[in-house]
Amino acid sequence: MVAQNKKARHDYAIIDTYEAGLVLMGTEVKSLREGRTSLTDGFVQIDGGEAWLHNAHIPEYHQGSWTNHSARRKRKLLLHREEIDKLEAKSQETGHTIVPLALYFKDGRAKAEIALARGKKEWDKRQTLREKQDRRESDRAIAAAKRKQRGQ
Repeated sequence: MVAQNKKARHDYAIIDTYEAGLVLMGTEVKSLREGRTSLTDGFVQIDGGEAWLHNAHIPEYHQGSWTNHSARRKRKLLLHREEIDKLEAKSQETGHTIVPLALYFKDGRAKAEIALARGKKEWDKRQTLREKQDRRESDRAIAAAKRKQRGQ
């Protein structure tokens, strides 16, 4: 795992996820392997039947020369035609967007996990945090009860 977009999981309700390949330059791959990437402002847009990743920050490779890449350039995503068509149709609906969730390497190739998502309202976010906190408290109580039971 190179980078994760935790903010997206908080701000959006994830409907469907896809794995997409990335078209990168050599210095971008080297910079990704260093692991200093940020996806917080990233989004996916479909232009002319092609999916593009915008605003993903892959910093310049520190040992790169004049062949270095631009840090916030748009990058092409590799998806099947049916997936692109489905994403384009769904993203046209109101309130739906396509966001990157993670960047990682799989068998030596850079991959992006993208998701079709719907924006959460403020009360949805609070409800999610409340459920997460309740789940954490119940797990702690169960763990404490098991420790107490083993101690007797």
